[in-house]
Amino acid sequence: MTSTHAFWLAGRPATGEDSFDVTNPWDGRTVGTVAVPTDAQVEEAVAAAYAVREEFAATPAHVRAAALDHVVRRLTERTEEIAQLISAENGKPIKWARGEVGRAVSVFRFAAEEARRFNGGEAQRLDTDAGGTGRLGLTRRFPRGPVLGIAPFNFPLNLSAHKVAPAIAVGAPIILKPAPATPISSLILGELLAETDLPAGSWSVLTVPNDRMPALVQDERLPVISFTGSGPVGYAIMESVPRKHCTLELGGNGAAVVLADWSSEEDLDWAATRIATFSNYQGGQSCISVQRVIADASVHDRLVPKIVAAVEALVTGDPSDAATDVGPLVSEDAARRVESWVDEAVGAGATLLTGGKRDGATYAPTVLADLPGTTTIACEEVFGPVLYVQRTEGEVEAFAAANDSRYGLQAGVFTHDLQTAFRAHRALEVGGVVIGDVPSYRADQMPYGGAKQSGVGREGVRYAMDDYTYERVLVLTGLAL
Repeated sequence: MTSTHAFWLAGRPATGEDSFDVTNPWDGRTVGTVAVPTDAQVEEAVAAAYAVREEFAATPAHVRAAALDHVVRRLTERTEEIAQLISAENGKPIKWARGEVGRAVSVFRFAAEEARRFNGGEAQRLDTDAGGTGRLGLTRRFPRGPVLGIAPFNFPLNLSAHKVAPAIAVGAPIILKPAPATPISSLILGELLAETDLPAGSWSVLTVPNDRMPALVQDERLPVISFTGSGPVGYAIMESVPRKHCTLELGGNGAAVVLADWSSEEDLDWAATRIATFSNYQGGQSCISVQRVIADASVHDRLVPKIVAAVEALVTGDPSDAATDVGPLVSEDAARRVESWVDEAVGAGATLLTGGKRDGATYAPTVLADLPGTTTIACEEVFGPVLYVQRTEGEVEAFAAANDSRYGLQAGVFTHDLQTAFRAHRALEVGGVVIGDVPSYRADQMPYGGAKQSGVGREGVRYAMDDYTYERVLVLTGLAL
């Protein structure tokens, strides 16, 4: 897989004066060398996106849909190749990498379907008052302008798809900036887009280093920013460009709430398996992975040993092995940070039930109990294979514990009771509530985003299309309504 990868400048491959190596976090080998654009090339890409904005917005829906359909076909044909590449650059176990490619296929398919039916408006009679006699309002949606999409490392293909596909669907030019640790997946996506008939300049994939991003963020020709990543960076972007339209998909510390009625052995086995899997499935590097387990006192003592056993049954190792459940984190520095947070928690009095060991970039799946509320893990997003369990008494206390966080992305509630489900939906301060499962469930067509400090706006293809566009009303006069 070692090769040099061009970036994509206004739809064509290009190389700059510099390059950098992408390495496999599992074994340190070089996955590929990636070209870096010069400042002049970045300017060329932005100028091209701005110049083509009106032409692209006017492109017939069938042209945009056909391009999206082409990406669906090509991603499907190259699934195994791309999955192996994701696994190599990210350290993600191959079975999860294959799932990521499948999700990206769905994202582009949803976008193709929405492109064919999207208009975002309605006809409205305005003669409800005398001054509106003979008038009809017709509302349609139009692109706000070129989009700057900034993607993270943890789902390098699918979260790039969530930036690119909705932009193409609405006819908004997009400049995609992939994460420096995992850019090759996005560059492969560029290969597929280059096979389409989209207008030149309507898309670019620029491997710009993070320290050169402020100029792109500030550029007034890019009025929309869609960012997925850490809270401090996301809010710094939004505060630096208060007049831009920003969508921020930020962190979380997802809670799985197990209530008293989820009490049979079968119930608890299911909950334990799901919690163990989805605390660790991307090395814990998912914004909606399970970090907190809030268990009712009536089931706590039976549930915790099941969780520990399920976590210990996970296979940790080489991400290229189909049997591996948990691979390395994205870097050894990331694993050291997780190690330091766990060590701090144990030093403060937390009980280590399993795990707690690091080997290079790999951190063993870890379960903690008796966690003091002042520790970093109790307050922040660990973004690693670590969960902690706490005991509560009753539904009200459990929901209060789930809300005791500055984050609010998603929550899972294990209950069989429909009334409880609706109370959870009302009470929990999150962007999504999943009943009977962990908070880690996401369907790529549903609205996805958070409350509190978990972000602003929503992804999910149709919802991102709304975010990339605005309503414009046309008033027709002198009609016989």
